[in-house]
Amino acid sequence: MTETTTPTDPDSPAPPSPVDASALIVNAAGEYLLHLRDNVPGIWQPGSWALLGGGREPGDASLEDTVRRELREEAGLDLPDLTPFAIDTVAGTDGSPVPIQVFAGHWNGDPDALTLTEGVMLRWFRPETMQRLLLSPSTLALVSRHAELSGSPHGDLHQPPPPAQRTTPTPRGCAGPGRYAFTVLGVHLYLEDQDGRVLLGLRHQDSACAGESWHFLAGHCEPDESAIACLVREAEEEAGLVIRPEDAKLIHVAHVVDEPGAQPRMQFVFRVRRWQGRPELRAPDKCLAWRWWEPAALPAPIVPYTRVAIQSICAGRPYSEVGWA
Repeated sequence: MTETTTPTDPDSPAPPSPVDASALIVNAAGEYLLHLRDNVPGIWQPGSWALLGGGREPGDASLEDTVRRELREEAGLDLPDLTPFAIDTVAGTDGSPVPIQVFAGHWNGDPDALTLTEGVMLRWFRPETMQRLLLSPSTLALVSRHAELSGSPHGDLHQPPPPAQRTTPTPRGCAGPGRYAFTVLGVHLYLEDQDGRVLLGLRHQDSACAGESWHFLAGHCEPDESAIACLVREAEEEAGLVIRPEDAKLIHVAHVVDEPGAQPRMQFVFRVRRWQGRPELRAPDKCLAWRWWEPAALPAPIVPYTRVAIQSICAGRPYSEVGWA
């Protein structure tokens, strides 16, 4: 969401007053609370991340009452400090402009401890991570503006990272050169269709990880992100699949090193038997296709530890090591 301004013109009609309200909630770490909406037709921005909020009802004395009621009804949240931040205009379900009063507030709780009555989940996100979400550009701009005014180092979300932060693909895998004092944590989604076939994606040739190879739907955990939270995020971002954290079961761990001296990685494979949606190409710059494969007839080329993990899972082995001397 972005604040909209209209030049003053005595002959033009006054802009409509907001009838909806939403909450821009930030914690002490500079993370923003987003709501994953239901992926059902007929609602505003189905299947996307958005701010909590809703429309004014007859019993609401003000838009502040509206946003407080919505926070209580949707998530059981009662915030003491909510202040007007911006008036935002978004496109409604019929394409017409809808003005929204955005309130800013602070909260430092655990979203998983809340009782969510609408949508799929609530999660904290750092501003720079939001670029990878299915998220309204106007909401991204609104967060950017708030972070900038708050003095956050992530205020400008639309600038590319400096060259020193860019990564260069390595020929044998996803890890960069050199020795490290820690292990990178990767998460992988193990999905089977009704015929027992496993979902794999063909990575884009320019992908920094496993280019031109078949691989699990996978990702690396952010520094402040749990493994299952990462799995949930990657499934939605890369394939449009909605999974619940409680449905993810750890079935295999692979300790992987691509080559001598490369950064070691601990790869967690989670099986999920229930999910919503069908695999979509949400990130075509990373993945060119999703296909279901028989475990006994896996495609080539395939990431070596992916093959080892699938074979180990079929044999009931919970752990493997790949690439170590």
